[in-house]
Amino acid sequence: MLFGLTLMENIDFQSIDIILPIPLHSHKRKKRGYNQSEAICDGIAEGMKKECNYNLLIRTIDTKTQTKKMRYNRWENVSQIFDVQHPEQLAGKHILLVDDVITTGATLESAAEILLKIPHTKVSIAGLAWANYY
Repeated sequence: MLFGLTLMENIDFQSIDIILPIPLHSHKRKKRGYNQSEAICDGIAEGMKKECNYNLLIRTIDTKTQTKKMRYNRWENVSQIFDVQHPEQLAGKHILLVDDVITTGATLESAAEILLKIPHTKVSIAGLAWANYY
């Protein structure tokens, strides 16, 4: 919740219409039992008093972990792995895209790329942690 309250102090985040977490593939979610980005999204949504939706952005390809990949391989691993259900619900919206950890930004870039194809959308991002990547 504190993260959401902090974001609302910034004028650029005050126009957010909807918050979307980076989704896990259904196989990975079933194995893990939860999606940490959804939990973060819930807290942000509470603090910002905005809707968090788990079903509009979906991961269509079950990718391998990014943890041991180099920068280009990370981008390649997540290229074109997302899709949007009911894009008309996001048309004209300012979307806050939430991930747990931002390392190179490849996952967020891939998700934002598909969202920005929807007419008149704006995408902002938030991550709970930033991994120093060399």
